[in-house]
Amino acid sequence: MKFGLIGHPIAHSLSPALFKAGYDGRYPYELIETPDFEEAYERFLKDYDGINVTAPFKEQAFAKADILSEECMLVGAANLLVKTPEGIKAFNSDFLGVRMWLQEVSLRSSEGATSKRTPPTSWAPPPAARGVARFSPVTPSEDRKARVLTVGTGGAGKAAAAAALSLGMDVTLMNRSREKADRLAEDFSRNGYHADVKDLDSFRDCFRKADIIIYNIPAAIPQLEGLTDDDFAPGRAKYVLEANYRDPSFSPGFISRMKEANPHAEYTGGRTWLLYQAVTGYGIFTGESPDLGKMSDVL
Repeated sequence: MKFGLIGHPIAHSLSPALFKAGYDGRYPYELIETPDFEEAYERFLKDYDGINVTAPFKEQAFAKADILSEECMLVGAANLLVKTPEGIKAFNSDFLGVRMWLQEVSLRSSEGATSKRTPPTSWAPPPAARGVARFSPVTPSEDRKARVLTVGTGGAGKAAAAAALSLGMDVTLMNRSREKADRLAEDFSRNGYHADVKDLDSFRDCFRKADIIIYNIPAAIPQLEGLTDDDFAPGRAKYVLEANYRDPSFSPGFISRMKEANPHAEYTGGRTWLLYQAVTGYGIFTGESPDLGKMSDVL
């Protein structure tokens, strides 16, 4: 079997190193870098069993697939294509990785766990691997649903919001362009899911009320600096997941201030999202469990 990554630019990608670590180098994984999606797609059809897809090709990959997984239909984009006897099947491991993380923090919250999470050393492919099962909500740990604030509604934000909705969580969408967030809420509504939309002016209030904040904007918004100790909700669990791992908006100083105000608050950086996105995707590729511990060491 042979796998790869298409996108442009991708020379900086950690995917080959993660894949090699996950399977001890047993399968080839190559970068297919070209600004021409059709060229990359033809190379996939000719030489590869499966490919990861990154910007700017996720919507084009979605359009090429013969079979769409349920999460792809909900998100409207694909970042993983696999050859099957029935045709090319599309998945969205951005969605699957965030969903895996959300299930984990929901379980920890329900058990009252507040210590920093350590990634497990092994992982079994979820029901999503090679055939997505119907999504089932997480059982609430309280008499209300978990409240999720998704900041930024680009590709990663859309997948994150969809993952939270699929778990029965209350989701609020927020974006620098209100119109873009409104369109996403309408897309979700057509699929039977409801998400609220708020302006960035409401960031502080929404941050304070949310149990989980998923931050997808590639730069720090001014509203972050306006947060007070009370906004970190002292006394209850609060989880922050940020997509950007190259230049994160949540500085070490900000994270320290949050932890000092609320020892139950936890920040998860984009490398963990990348890790969970990778491990779910690689399991779909091969049908085998990659070594999550060795992949963690790469990061």
